[in-house]
Amino acid sequence: VVGSWGSGREANRSPFSFLNSIQHVYGAQHPPSTHCLHGHAKVPTTPVKARRTSTFQEFESNTSDAWDASEDDDELLAMATANRVLRNHSQRQERRRPPEPPASVSGATRPVPASDTAPLQRSQSLPHSVTVALGGTSDPSTLSSSALSEREASRLDKFKQLLAGPNTDLEELRKLSWSGIPKSVRPITWKLLSGYLPANVERRPATLQRKQKEYFAFIEHYYDSRHDDAHQDTYRQIHIDIPRMSPEALILQPKVTEIFERILFIWAIRHPASGYVQGINDLVTPFFVVFMCEHIEEEDVDAADVSRVPADVLRNVEADTYWCMSRLLDGIQDNYTFAQPGIQMKVKMLEELVSRIDEQVHRHLERHEVRYLQFAFRWMNNLLMREVPLHCTIRLWDTYQSEPEGFSHFHLYVCAAFLGRWRKEILEERDFQELLLFLQNLPTAHWGDEDISLLLAEAYRLKFAFADAPNHYKK
Repeated sequence: VVGSWGSGREANRSPFSFLNSIQHVYGAQHPPSTHCLHGHAKVPTTPVKARRTSTFQEFESNTSDAWDASEDDDELLAMATANRVLRNHSQRQERRRPPEPPASVSGATRPVPASDTAPLQRSQSLPHSVTVALGGTSDPSTLSSSALSEREASRLDKFKQLLAGPNTDLEELRKLSWSGIPKSVRPITWKLLSGYLPANVERRPATLQRKQKEYFAFIEHYYDSRHDDAHQDTYRQIHIDIPRMSPEALILQPKVTEIFERILFIWAIRHPASGYVQGINDLVTPFFVVFMCEHIEEEDVDAADVSRVPADVLRNVEADTYWCMSRLLDGIQDNYTFAQPGIQMKVKMLEELVSRIDEQVHRHLERHEVRYLQFAFRWMNNLLMREVPLHCTIRLWDTYQSEPEGFSHFHLYVCAAFLGRWRKEILEERDFQELLLFLQNLPTAHWGDEDISLLLAEAYRLKFAFADAPNHYKK
């Protein structure tokens, strides 16, 4: 079966190593495995005068966050080349930008280009909730405010009715959550979908109390060992990685930093098969942010002053975050064991899937010697958290927790759809440096829920078309 695309950025240790000549193009989160790469990067042979600009400095700070590099000739050359690429790409984007459409009449839906809707024509392959989401419920610009509020209120009522019963129907909750969960019921819904809380309402208070007590028993038993010789390297790496996370305004608050350090250290100690690996730290943030929403008044959690939250509330949020993150990692732990075989396998599966779905894009990357491991490693390691804004990650996780094996299996199809979203731009790039830099700096800063809904719908279409085909990973 050959499908079509829709229209259209950390490993921890050996055996991964960088190719020195292109280290500053990859950034720290894309260490290509030497035994997985079958070609070598192209290095410009003509010296280029080094120039530093704030644009590239910002890009470098976002991608090179695990190792400090000395300022040698290779670095200057790479920086100058990358700066040129970014500038050229920005200029082309400006030339291609269409004029702003006239404002639509209130209540009218926004027209969608044919190229955007083409891959979604097989609507029979999508669950009903997905089809509803594509009508624009996630984007206020597509509906009048009254219609939008009515639809949101209706969905919220369905969630409340489902959650109010003595035994929550988890299968119905998954179906309802696939197209997004209202903010006010997201904390309890995530706890249920992750398997942290039982479906029976009467059992929940006792379960919460028991799990929270168990977590803090771990703290009392293990946390003092963080400075021991056996564990000090693990704690030191966690302590270094947390300030590099986002959103900085939240993470850098001392109380939040301490919470994250405890969660990650306890998880690492209790999971010696993998221990702590860079990338795991990012997976704490969505759970913490969602569970904090119950206890703060600010609409934007990034701006919340956590020091004003009562200590007992923070303790509960910390424990809930730990257990839900643990449940997530139970399904993808082979991503973080030695040599990270789970990630390497998934990247290989992505490559073979793309070769079936869009051979032109696959051949284009191959022709320019761009290896999937060089850009998709982080997609798997961080579950796309470094590629899209945090609010988009939270929306994405609504669906992941609604899908069977969402974080492990369905994520593969989301990555395939994500690559296909940039098909046009990829085919326009004619140079190794430009292609790789684009793939590691994708323009998603202004993405919203509608973009994620379209991405998920295309991923579902790909899953429907390929998941049950015996040879869908092979030609």
